[in-house]
Amino acid sequence: MQLNNEEIRRYSRHLILPEVGLAGQKKIKATSVLCLGAGGLSSPIAMYLAAAGIGKIGIVDFGTVDYSNLQRQILHTDADVGRVKVESAAETIHDLNPYCEVVIHSTRITSENALDLIRPYDIVVDGTDNFPTRDLTNDACVLLNKPNVYGSVFRFEGQVSVFAPHLGGPCYRCLHPKLSPPEMVCAAGGVLGVLPGIVGCIQATETLKLALGKGNSLIGRLVLFNALDMKFRELKLRRDPACPICGEHHEGRLNVQLLANYE
Repeated sequence: MQLNNEEIRRYSRHLILPEVGLAGQKKIKATSVLCLGAGGLSSPIAMYLAAAGIGKIGIVDFGTVDYSNLQRQILHTDADVGRVKVESAAETIHDLNPYCEVVIHSTRITSENALDLIRPYDIVVDGTDNFPTRDLTNDACVLLNKPNVYGSVFRFEGQVSVFAPHLGGPCYRCLHPKLSPPEMVCAAGGVLGVLPGIVGCIQATETLKLALGKGNSLIGRLVLFNALDMKFRELKLRRDPACPICGEHHEGRLNVQLLANYE
């Protein structure tokens, strides 16, 4: 994976970092990332990953841009209201970095397509806003041995972690073992506009660290952020031996039938 002269100029502030350098920037370019959602969290995630030089970004979303999105979803502008979100997002990312390949998936992630959507990518970043989709995303990532960079926001609070049982850590279902009811949507309680930017930037940071193979990731840790108090807390997460997805009695026997729970 080579960099041309324009890319060398573009990523020059990465290249002078000893932890990145030319070899690291090539790793970033060789990495493919699937962003689930094109909303508040995925806006800073996709934009910063593209700017950093991730070679391929896939975006999954089935919605259209609404005026109520503009308070936090910076992938979109006033002129995009009514447009399909993935198309607006792809245009923004291309304008930011034409060397980043953008693949749009204008669809809802479901039990029927989850594995096919996730399989071609190295890393999955969860920017969704409802609990059932997070359950589904987690289970598909466990099945495919893909790291799941998780983030969520609600009102003034956010959470970030990296779920990767294949790398020795827990999965999302170790934290939330029971399937969530379909009506549980995070946006229903409102969210401070800047909060997805803070949480999404942490998710983007974790994604770049995974691509580089550098630093201490959030695998096995859950970061909690309260914007009103401007405080961060960290909780240790351990893999649950009784986890219905990655636990001892299921390891090595996972199969597509587990996704049949999501109908």
